[in-house]
Amino acid sequence: MLKYIKNDLPASIVVFFVALPLCLGIALASGAPLFSGLIAGIIGGIVVGSISGSKIGVSGPAAGLAAIVFAAIASLGYQNFLVAVVIAGVIQILFGVLKLGIIGYYFPSSVIKGMLTGIGIIIILKQIPYFVGYIPSKGEGTFTPIYNSLMNISLPNTMIALIGLGILLLWDKVLTKKHKIFSLIQGPLVAVIVGIIFYVLFKNNTSLAIESKNLVSVPIPEDVSSFLGQFSFPNFSEITNPKIWIVAFTIALVASLETLLCVEATDKLDPAKNVTPTNRELFAQGSGNILSGLIGGLPITQVIVRSSANIQSGGKSKMSAIIHGFFLLISVILIPRLLNKIPLSVLAAVLLIVGYKLAKPALFKTMYNLGWKQSIPFTVTVLGIVFIDLLWGIGLGLAVGIVVILIKSYQNSHFLHIEDKSNGKHKIKMTLAEEVTFFNKGAILKELDSLPIDTYLEINLIKTRYLDNDIIEILEDFLIKAKERNIDIKLVSKRGIAENPSSFVEFFNERPKSELSLS
Repeated sequence: MLKYIKNDLPASIVVFFVALPLCLGIALASGAPLFSGLIAGIIGGIVVGSISGSKIGVSGPAAGLAAIVFAAIASLGYQNFLVAVVIAGVIQILFGVLKLGIIGYYFPSSVIKGMLTGIGIIIILKQIPYFVGYIPSKGEGTFTPIYNSLMNISLPNTMIALIGLGILLLWDKVLTKKHKIFSLIQGPLVAVIVGIIFYVLFKNNTSLAIESKNLVSVPIPEDVSSFLGQFSFPNFSEITNPKIWIVAFTIALVASLETLLCVEATDKLDPAKNVTPTNRELFAQGSGNILSGLIGGLPITQVIVRSSANIQSGGKSKMSAIIHGFFLLISVILIPRLLNKIPLSVLAAVLLIVGYKLAKPALFKTMYNLGWKQSIPFTVTVLGIVFIDLLWGIGLGLAVGIVVILIKSYQNSHFLHIEDKSNGKHKIKMTLAEEVTFFNKGAILKELDSLPIDTYLEINLIKTRYLDNDIIEILEDFLIKAKERNIDIKLVSKRGIAENPSSFVEFFNERPKSELSLS
């Protein structure tokens, strides 16, 4: 890994500058102590970076978990929440051991996109109060603080937030395309530095001064023992609390999904086209979350913002992620007083951009254009997350997705081709699908019952590999009804052709059983 140090060291500096404001901002969005975001960033860099098989992925606190963490801390308390983080890490390791790295493939893309979009909207809603200088109190929920903040707008906080937002947009839309230097020096870092300068210049100006409650507040260690005293520890006496286990499973599932999605995206961006071992990645993330929970940090995932910054800056090996973790550790020890001069409204501006990138309006149009099979599960997931919570949103989205599959299965059980009337009879050809289950029973029964009298029906099963017993029973019953309605039947399969057979099962030389395989 050291052979790439000339590439990895500059990249690690860029990733550090991206990670520092995001670690603080995500902790703010999560309603957690700001120091907890830095702990997660340090562990994500050093510990997860060391264990992970990804060469260019960078881990740390994730915006995608902010909504879960915020709700969990509000209901459980911070020390009980840390127990859930540790358990979530154990579950992730179990996922890795059981080789569940493919778990992301079993969630519809519409639900995953809805999850990320819903999280983005929640982040935006949560940051509006901080953007205008209002500090929400516990128990205010999501929408009440927005109303209260608009009634109590602070001029200096709003002013520096707007300046920071302008810098971020200018950097993202214009400057990064002008010169490479603007890719190396990241917009969030510049916005934070401008925020610090604004605070220092106007702290004695009564009209433009930013109050201390509107600034970052991380502990300032005087010595080693006071530094160690900053860490929080989980309350394992509450480990039997069912709410903790629900939160733990939610964190493990969402963190794993977010990590696996990021791994897929990062591997696609990687110029060297390295392939990250997903099961090892789950093991690494689980190890990081156990340690983070044990010492008071936020949950960790691999993060696309930091990973893409690492790739764009020329990172070649995992050393860039590890070194960035050490830079975060050094900053916590050496410059906490400088960190405490950062206005919260500037961090809110950074998070508004993060939320917007997760919930771009163009995505809503794209999902709508893909049709109702994609747009309905997506919309249900988003609404569930915003108005209930993340777990409900994902659950409702999955439920709707399953219903959509059942509807399409019902519709695609067979193809009906009506030919011209010949010899006084309607000639109709019914071709059954490759797999026909009880889900298709209603559709097939409806078609058979609607056939007119004096019909010549050909049932084609050449492509059919599986028939459920329910379908067999329907066809058996229809052979009897067909005689009464003067319907002639021709059965066609790989086993041959039968004209007006007396028994569907006998035609296949099979005895009645729970299912009939034609493969």
